[in-house]
Amino acid sequence: MFPNSILGRPPFTPNHQQHSNFFTLSPTLYSHQQLIDAQFNFQNADLSRAVSLQQLTYGNVSPLQTSTSPLFRGRKRLSDEKILPLDGKRQRFHSPHQEATVVNQIVPLSGERRYSMPPLFHTHYVPDIVRCVPPFREISFLEPREITLPEAKDKLSQQILELFETCQQQINDLKKKELCRTQLQREIQLLFPQSRLFLVGSSLNGFGTRSSDGDLCLVVKEEPVNQKTEARHILTLVHKHFCTRLSGYIERPQLIRAKVPIVKFRDKVSCVEFDLNVNNIVGIRNTFLLRTYAYLENRVRPLVLVIKKWASHHQINDASRGTLSSYSLVLMVLHYLQTLPEPILPSLQKIYPESFSPAIQLHLVHQSPCNVPPYLSKNESTLGDLLLGFLKYYATEFDWNSQMISVREAKAIPRPDGIEWRNKYICVEEPFDGTNTARAVHEKQKFDMIKDQFLKSWHKLKNKRDLNSILPLRTAVLKR
Repeated sequence: MFPNSILGRPPFTPNHQQHSNFFTLSPTLYSHQQLIDAQFNFQNADLSRAVSLQQLTYGNVSPLQTSTSPLFRGRKRLSDEKILPLDGKRQRFHSPHQEATVVNQIVPLSGERRYSMPPLFHTHYVPDIVRCVPPFREISFLEPREITLPEAKDKLSQQILELFETCQQQINDLKKKELCRTQLQREIQLLFPQSRLFLVGSSLNGFGTRSSDGDLCLVVKEEPVNQKTEARHILTLVHKHFCTRLSGYIERPQLIRAKVPIVKFRDKVSCVEFDLNVNNIVGIRNTFLLRTYAYLENRVRPLVLVIKKWASHHQINDASRGTLSSYSLVLMVLHYLQTLPEPILPSLQKIYPESFSPAIQLHLVHQSPCNVPPYLSKNESTLGDLLLGFLKYYATEFDWNSQMISVREAKAIPRPDGIEWRNKYICVEEPFDGTNTARAVHEKQKFDMIKDQFLKSWHKLKNKRDLNSILPLRTAVLKR
C-alpha cells in the first residue's frame, strides 16, 4: 500500500529487512555534469506527455490514486521484463499497480541542450551511459506493536500521560507524510533519477506530535555536497519543479538560502508543512538513533513530549530565534536519563557500536534498531519525578560554563577547545558528527532566559505538583 514504507517501529523483523531496498542508493554518484543533466531534464523533458500526475485524495487516509489510463497513448504498453536498460526513448513508468517501477534517464542528444541558468562548472559535455534506478518493491512493514505506557501513580504523572496520549503523532499522521514523501520522490527522480527522498526528524524518530512539520532529506550521493553551491543549485531545480509541475498539489514553495539551504512548502492534501534539504546525511543517522532511544524504555516518549510542550509554551524552543531546537531538547532529555544514579537509558553507541557507527552505509541505517532489545532499568521513578528531576538538573546541577552534554558518552564531558565550542553558552554534542546542536543560542540574554525558565518552573512544579502550574494543559492540547 505504501511503497518503500519505513513505518515500522523497532525491532524490525529480519524477514522484512531482507527485502527492503528503500534505503539502497545506486553506487553511481552524481557528477557535476549530471547536475547539469538534471537541469536539462527539467527544461526539456515533455513531462505533460510522459507522466500523468497522480490525483492526490485522502478518504479515510487512503493512498494516492493513479490514473489507470496508459501513460503513452497510441503505443503498446511495455511490461517490466521488456524494458531495456539502454532504451534511448524518453520513457518513464511509475504506477503503484506495478510491482516494480523503472525510471530511465534521458539520453542527451547533441544540439538539444539549453540552459536558462549558467551551469555550475564549465566542462566539455561527455554523454553518460543511461542507467536505471533500482526498481522499487512494495514493502509493508508490520503495524507498529503497541508499547505499554508506564503506570501513573500520582496526579502529575497522570497529567503527563494524558497530555502524551492526546498530542502524540498518530499512525495516520505519519502515513500522510509518508504518502507525500513517496509521491515527491517519484517527481524528483524525473530530475535526479538516482536520488532518494527520506523522511527524517520528529515525524519518524518517535518524538513527533500531531502538529509536527515534516522534514525531508534529498540524497543525491553518499558524500557531502557543497551547501553554498551544489545544494542551492539542486534545490533551485526542485523549487522550479514544484512551482511549475506541482502547483496544484504544493503551495507556498520557498527556497531559503540559509547556511543549510532548504525548500519550504505545504502539501495541500495533507495540510502538512515540509522542509526539504539536500544530503543532510547525519539527519538520517540521528533519526534512527533517536528512534531506538524513543522505544527503548516506555517513559522516554511521554517525558520528551511534555518537555517540548513546556519549552514551546515558554518560548525557549525556537532555534530561529536564538533558543533551543527540538533536537537539542531531545538530546538534553536523553542525557539526563543517562546520568541518573540508576540510569534509565544507556549509551547505545557504546553498547552497540556496530549498529550506530557513522560509517554504516545509508541503505543499512534503518536496520540499526533491530539488534537492540528493550532496556530494563532498575530505576522506578514516576514520570512526575522525572520531569521534576529534569528541571532541577539543568537549573541547579549542570555546569553550563565548563561541561558539554554528550549522549554518545552518556555523561557530561569537558568542553572541547575548538572554535565551535569556545564562548558558546550551551554545548550539546551531535552524536555522529560531533558538532554543537545548540549553537543557535548565541546571545546571553536568550541563554539567561532559558536558565531562568528552568529554575522558575522547577520551583513552581516542586511546590504544587500540578502540570498546569508550568504548562496550561488546555493551551497545550489546543496546540497539539
